[in-house]
Amino acid sequence: MSELAGKVVLVTGAAKRIGRGIALRLSREGARVGIHYSTSEAEARRTAEECGGAPVFRANLEHVAEIERLFGEVGGHFGRLDGLVNNAARFTRFHPLEVTEQDWDFIHSVNLKAVFFCCQQGAKLMLKGGGGRIVNISSLGGIRPWAEHAHYCASKAGVIHMTRALAKALAPEITVNSVAPGVIPFDDLNEHSIPMVRSTPAQRPGTADEIADGVMFFLRSTNFITGQTLAVDGGLSLR
Repeated sequence: MSELAGKVVLVTGAAKRIGRGIALRLSREGARVGIHYSTSEAEARRTAEECGGAPVFRANLEHVAEIERLFGEVGGHFGRLDGLVNNAARFTRFHPLEVTEQDWDFIHSVNLKAVFFCCQQGAKLMLKGGGGRIVNISSLGGIRPWAEHAHYCASKAGVIHMTRALAKALAPEITVNSVAPGVIPFDDLNEHSIPMVRSTPAQRPGTADEIADGVMFFLRSTNFITGQTLAVDGGLSLR
């Protein structure tokens, strides 16, 4: 039996892409998965159905009040929380000289602020049950600079360093770690991602299930592994 069998794990942004892959993997491992979404209701319900009829929770993570409500609903439904995967994120591409305040806030309100407050509310719920595991999905862009993604890179670098700070603050009951994906396409590779794939030592893009491998590692790990960032990128961060 999987170590995650029966564990309650909430995945934010679980309707599509990497979040969906993580949720499906958790379901296969026997976890009781909570599916969060913001606008993609049809996709979220499809993912939930494939996760054995998992509960669906809607919240706009831009607003702390909605985050607080989300975790209240999760606690009310499950009675506890054992794991949290902060996957929900936004991605835009602009030259730094073209980034506006609205562009900056659009990214940081979800990619960084929401991750912090989800960690905060998730940790409060976990501590009622004795502890838990938090995994934040960061990005290769938080490790390596991308010229036309300065605002995005800043948000993901913030997630990585915030993960370290929270790991110290929440130990020993709660571990906080991060998985940093490399190129994980879901549609055709575009003109920007093709050169990155060619530069990847593994000579291919990754998959959502490979990101889920990293997430499962941290969710299963003892509290002696905390504050770490695992790049699941085919070696691209080495370049």
